[in-house]
Amino acid sequence: MMKWLLPESVADALPDEAARLEILRRRLLDLYQGHGYELVQPPLIEYLDSLLTGAGRELDLRTFKLVDQGSGRTLGVRADMTAQVARIDAHLLNRSGVVRLCYCHSVLHAQPADMQASREPFQLGAEIYGYADLPADLEIVRLAAATLQSAGAPAARIDLGHMGIFRTLMTLAGVSGEGEEHFFKLLQRKDIPALDSETINWRPELRTAMLALPRLYGDRTVLDKAREALPKVPAIHKALDDLEAIINQAADLPLYVDLSDLRGYHYHSGMVFAGYCEGHSAAMVLGGRYDGVGAAFGRARPATGFSLDIRELCRLSALPVVQAAVFAPALAADATAEACEMRAQAIKVLRDRGERVIDALPGEVQAPAIATGEVVYSGGVCDRILVQMQGKWVVQAC
Repeated sequence: MMKWLLPESVADALPDEAARLEILRRRLLDLYQGHGYELVQPPLIEYLDSLLTGAGRELDLRTFKLVDQGSGRTLGVRADMTAQVARIDAHLLNRSGVVRLCYCHSVLHAQPADMQASREPFQLGAEIYGYADLPADLEIVRLAAATLQSAGAPAARIDLGHMGIFRTLMTLAGVSGEGEEHFFKLLQRKDIPALDSETINWRPELRTAMLALPRLYGDRTVLDKAREALPKVPAIHKALDDLEAIINQAADLPLYVDLSDLRGYHYHSGMVFAGYCEGHSAAMVLGGRYDGVGAAFGRARPATGFSLDIRELCRLSALPVVQAAVFAPALAADATAEACEMRAQAIKVLRDRGERVIDALPGEVQAPAIATGEVVYSGGVCDRILVQMQGKWVVQAC
């Protein structure tokens, strides 16, 4: 076994990618701070029963588990940060009003989400706690869209759904527990033949509604079709009205409807959404309402939010070219103290202006910048040099 090999679906971030990730992380956290969101940093490991609160089997299978040598209890390495942030809001902050929190850090998956996914996503997210009404959902959808826009990968499509519609149909049909979860997975796959065979004994209006859900996707006119196809009950009408209100109030966003594009069976409770970008087949950002997750931590707070893998977003981002450095050659060993001071001052002025300056070690040789497409790889290379001319230090192109 070669010692430099990494586990499958785990990769290093080399200088250019790491620089771009950091630029994007700072930009997005500054965006959230400007909207009043406070940064939190949950721990990498927690007791497993806390870490998996509100999560389903899928997250359980993705979670690395180990035994705490001090307590003997089972620990988990976080595979998602949503429950951790809910714990912080419910138990540690314990504020009574609206709380806006954001986070950005690595999570670890025992199994990748798909064949091409990383097992170490760099998860970024934002959450609103303590507000149960539509304006919070609208703020979160807008912030998710602003996230993609700020990264230079604007949303091509944002699909809206609602867990309340599915759960109401399950209640009317008398389906719960494992049966409900089974139908949830069939809807996610839009498996109409399976739904057709497994709803054969349902009441006709409920069967019609269930078979209609996978076909109810498209522009806002889908909501009118949904009102015709779905049972005329208050909970479903309220869900459709909420989706229509979001579309009306965010007409500038590419909002669509997909009533079977559901996720988060074990914790989502209301509106859900998925944001897609050009050049990326899977959803880039996922979010929605998940009221009640904090109940396990002592307070069942209303909550809504979103998260994404900033590594994936960085690959699509139209970030500016990484700034190349200025090479400052070392002085000769017999240089005067005055010459050394003038050179040091020149370097300081450049750095204070935001320039990257490599203060060369004795014998260090300058390396040229390498341009590839629109990217300049300049982790340790330079496109300019600091030279002394007529008693002054000036920057020249290489």
